[in-house]
Amino acid sequence: MKKFKSLLISWEALLVILLLIGVVIGSVLSPYFLSGFNFYALTSNIMEIAIMALPMTLLIIAGEIDLSVASVLGLASVVLGLLWGNGHPMWLAIGVALLVGLVAGCLNGLLVTKLALPSLVVTIGALALYRGLAYVVLGDQAVSDFPTSFTNLGFGTIPGTEIPWSGLIFGILVVIFVVVLHFSRVGRQLYAMGNNKEAARFSGISVSRVKLMLFILSGVIAALAGVIFTARFSSARPDNALGFELAVVTVVLLGGVNIFGGRGSLLGVVLAIFIVAVLQDVLNLRNISGDIQSLAIGLLLVLSVLGPNLARRIQVVITRRRLAAGSSMQS
Repeated sequence: MKKFKSLLISWEALLVILLLIGVVIGSVLSPYFLSGFNFYALTSNIMEIAIMALPMTLLIIAGEIDLSVASVLGLASVVLGLLWGNGHPMWLAIGVALLVGLVAGCLNGLLVTKLALPSLVVTIGALALYRGLAYVVLGDQAVSDFPTSFTNLGFGTIPGTEIPWSGLIFGILVVIFVVVLHFSRVGRQLYAMGNNKEAARFSGISVSRVKLMLFILSGVIAALAGVIFTARFSSARPDNALGFELAVVTVVLLGGVNIFGGRGSLLGVVLAIFIVAVLQDVLNLRNISGDIQSLAIGLLLVLSVLGPNLARRIQVVITRRRLAAGSSMQS
């Protein structure tokens, strides 16, 4: 009974309720909301953000952050487009794009670990650096003549379903990240680092090495999101995914991950991803302007910071009252 009550007041339970409310509102406001095609559109539109949110979750739990992910996505996209436009095979263009993400993430990680610089400052600078490099590489041009076999990665669906291929990629990554974070020694190390880096270091955890690997992972996954984004829009442009870093951070914090590290779960993040997807889809179906949608995302970011902290305080109050009631009964 106590576990059931704890589940009811958990942040993840509240997210489930919010998601159900969003689905009900969407189905009431638009007859197309529950259609198969709309499910495809809703899912595919959020997948790049969802994919980048997975390593971001690990980083924030470990007490760090990477605000350069959207710029890495854009840089990987233009590198892929440039190589394909110059006649190189697609497999090579994708491989080099992923390598660009690896190098970008490694640079971020080395600046944080070797120079002991705050990741917030480092990645804000990297945000501008990588986006600037994207413009240097491709200028104000765009590459759009991609083969159908590649664009199917962004447009196509799994045969017999309305699930996009990017959704399958996301699902596979979710399983991997859940195992790493919640069922492995590495995951326990991340929570320990987020709670107290010095204590984690004294316990034998190689904090610098783990941080470096997290930033490299973030860079590679952002580049993968860049490949998917390029395929979905069939266009490689320097401004691809401009401003996506705000949405990535929003879904991670809305999912209940503590901005100061040490707390959070991937279940909450996945629920938050679909809450944001439903919100954006409902606004699109109602022809709400992009400015209002940006306002809604900003409000969600504020809620994502305040909400989990408020839920934890409520849990603490309930626990204290339960303990006080138990002690009074014993006396």
